[in-house]
Amino acid sequence: MYQFVNAGSQTAFPGRTVAYTGTAGNTGTWAPGPQLVWVFSTTAAYIEVGESVVATTASTPIPANTLVCFKVPVTVSGEWRVSAIQVASGGDVYAKPGNRD
Repeated sequence: MYQFVNAGSQTAFPGRTVAYTGTAGNTGTWAPGPQLVWVFSTTAAYIEVGESVVATTASTPIPANTLVCFKVPVTVSGEWRVSAIQVASGGDVYAKPGNRD
């Protein structure tokens, strides 16, 4: 199934990248507003999305090199971010907020 997504303002909601290892990497933050965030990692990773989150091995796992769409929690009332931690080896996570059209 495909979703059509408005990528949102490049200025207000730019894409962000961060490296992760056995220690979580956290993207910079975005203001409230986007409903979704597209996430891609270069290695298998555990992902968290929300305010002040930090990924752990109990977080949602995603495979390497696969674009995954996460819903931004509706409880987000402040700045939020994406956090990633490795499954077996470090890598980079890329994230881009958007909205459903």
